[in-house]
Amino acid sequence: MRKFVSIAITVMFVFVVGVANGQGYTFRVLANKGQNQVKKEGASDAVALKTGATLSDGDELIAAQGAYIGLMHKSGKTLEVRTPGTKKVTDLAKMVNTKSASVSSRYAEFLADKMNEKDQPNYRQRLNATGAAKRELTGGEQIKALIPSEDASVLGDNAIVTWDTPEGMEVNTFVVTVKNIFDEEIMKEEVTGNSVTLDFTSGEMQNEEGLWIINIKAKENMDVSSGDIAIKRPENPAQFEEGLSSLKAEVDQESPLSKVIYASFYEENGLIVDALTAIEEAIQMNPEVEDFKMLKKDIIERNGIKIYKEEGEE
Repeated sequence: MRKFVSIAITVMFVFVVGVANGQGYTFRVLANKGQNQVKKEGASDAVALKTGATLSDGDELIAAQGAYIGLMHKSGKTLEVRTPGTKKVTDLAKMVNTKSASVSSRYAEFLADKMNEKDQPNYRQRLNATGAAKRELTGGEQIKALIPSEDASVLGDNAIVTWDTPEGMEVNTFVVTVKNIFDEEIMKEEVTGNSVTLDFTSGEMQNEEGLWIINIKAKENMDVSSGDIAIKRPENPAQFEEGLSSLKAEVDQESPLSKVIYASFYEENGLIVDALTAIEEAIQMNPEVEDFKMLKKDIIERNGIKIYKEEGEE
């Protein structure tokens, strides 16, 4: 069934890319931080730049001080704008290497669709919700690890595991333990904040079984726990090698925007732990870009991962 779905998605991507290229735009805005503007061809005034907007050859992009603008070229290649000033879209297009973009274009289009401006208002309202009352730890609450409860496969050598706590609960320090299939503790770490990076290639973390059992507890009250969560290697990791190698040949892995493209690849292939790790890396590289946080939220919701509702959500 997954193979059939994958084929269907591939056909959809080809159709979407074909339609998009026929529309004549040069770039689409995938991420946008700062008071950036765009002056459309023939317009007398510039307007605010929005995520999901398209830019054509005759347009001018006006980047503010401290801006971050993630652009997707119509070929599927990506470009980041970080320096302030007015930039002609035609000049930006010359900076893009459009050769060998068949694979990256699929995932860039998928990303553009998910980060459309029409989806932002409700998310931003939830993201900025405040005012919840503080509560004491009673031991009856759960820590919710933001990974799938079933079939949590990981392809990469590292995983960034994040978690959610009930609104208003003040927890400063967590204790993360990892056990192997034999219930032997192979890692224990205290962390501040709601994330931990696991390196599956280090020391005792290596095991032939390819299975890790993770538990997260609040240091202030060890009864507040995530319970045991299993992460494992895919049954057939070789099936992803060709697609991942092709993507690596087209897209580097060093920029936030590239991390987001890789997150799209992993999500389509059912590797949700890897997808969330990639998008978390993008967030850590540039935490002020709310569009990256929105994409993480979307991945979580699309894959049925339970989180605590934020104030203002229904």
